[in-house]
Amino acid sequence: MAQEILINVTPRETRVALVENGVLQEVSIERERRRGLVGNVYVGKVVRVLPGMQAAFVDAGLERTAFLHVNDIILPPPGAEGVPPRRSENISELLTEQQRILVQVVKDPIGSKGARLTTNITVPSRYLVLLPHQPSVGVSARIEDEAERARLKAIGQAFLDEGDENGYIVRTAAEQASEEALRADRDFLRKLWDSIRQRAEHAQPGTLVHEDLPLSLRSMRDLVAGEVEKVRIDSRENHQRLLDFCEQFLPEIAPRIEYYPGERPIFDLYGVEDELQKALERKVVLKSGGYLIIDQTEAMTTIDVNTGAYVGHRTLAETIFKTNLEAAQAIARQVRLRNLGGIIIIDFIDMLEAEHQRQVLRALEKALERDHAKTQISGVSALGLVEMTRKRTRESLEHILCQPCPTCMGRGSLKTAETVCYEIFREIMRAARQFEAKQLLVLAAQEVVDLMLDEESASVAQLEEFIGRPIKLQAEPLYTQEQFDVVLM
Repeated sequence: MAQEILINVTPRETRVALVENGVLQEVSIERERRRGLVGNVYVGKVVRVLPGMQAAFVDAGLERTAFLHVNDIILPPPGAEGVPPRRSENISELLTEQQRILVQVVKDPIGSKGARLTTNITVPSRYLVLLPHQPSVGVSARIEDEAERARLKAIGQAFLDEGDENGYIVRTAAEQASEEALRADRDFLRKLWDSIRQRAEHAQPGTLVHEDLPLSLRSMRDLVAGEVEKVRIDSRENHQRLLDFCEQFLPEIAPRIEYYPGERPIFDLYGVEDELQKALERKVVLKSGGYLIIDQTEAMTTIDVNTGAYVGHRTLAETIFKTNLEAAQAIARQVRLRNLGGIIIIDFIDMLEAEHQRQVLRALEKALERDHAKTQISGVSALGLVEMTRKRTRESLEHILCQPCPTCMGRGSLKTAETVCYEIFREIMRAARQFEAKQLLVLAAQEVVDLMLDEESASVAQLEEFIGRPIKLQAEPLYTQEQFDVVLM
């Protein structure tokens, strides 16, 4: 499958798009003011230990205190020098308040939640991930060839046999890599970890001691594999920076990097801008005429599948099956493109045949195999829903590019003018009983005032008679439909 990586650089923002066979699959956005924190290593200070939650809040110098769960802690017990790192189910045995601690961000702050931390530091490079003080070797599950897995495992084991006290995970990119390349990677990681450790020893709590690479270089390390035919970047300065980085660490990739000098923006050339706009809409139209409705909430994301204009050619069961198969492909792409994380509930159109259900599930699993984020899919539930989870490490595309509507406050709906009109009537009654006034002035949106002057004019007249005071109406152009004020005059 032909892949291209497009990098669009502007002074305050970098965007990276992964395109497969001309179709946008993934996009990452990094802004100067809100750079992602995942992978950064900090010297932190424990500010609060919560035994009831088996967690702690840590001041790592970020905007909000960060969260550290007991499952993410591998440390010697406090005051136990020379004791090897260990896990415990009791956080009080591992942490004390004001304790200095080396932590790494595993999840960016999302919404109102602070960053998620771990003491299980990992340092990635092109082929390997270093696991400090955990002498073990793992091989990426994406490498399926057993002979190749055994070869890579043996190389990793040789590192440990030579007295290396660190552990390593062999990444997918290491498939078919030479032992010399892996050893060079190992040496680079050991030097990097030594420098991190030395900086941490002398740093004050709340200090950043290691920052992950910027997005453009991170993409070279994490995304570029054998299938990527070319990397195109529209910034001459950053093009040179990419070349220098790749010549040092990824020499086989350097010939694939191209500078794009065209006048037409690179994202427009590949239709990426249009796809980004579509990825912010609730409705996703399928080629057959069916469609998806995608709704993100704080707790989960729901995806509803509908046949829409697709009527099929044979039986109803066949029409539903074809729509669901197409939807499975589209859902896998949308989940990657929108970077949806956490719990995702998919409501496929009800299928009565077990074989159809099995094939649709298999199609979804196969389409998600190319996703870099870890996903887990359950079977079809008793209610006909498919539940899945996708590892969330950074905010979704919608959360990066959008903010809640200030008019509806993110609800996605407004009270009708009629509802607001009756709320005003109740407020007038309340004010008339509590306060003395010669008349009352109602300030409201134009739509509400029009309704009170037209269809509800008789109600306003009856209310004036009941309270014994005149009611004046004034339209306020800056008020939203739900806003109003009742002023005593």
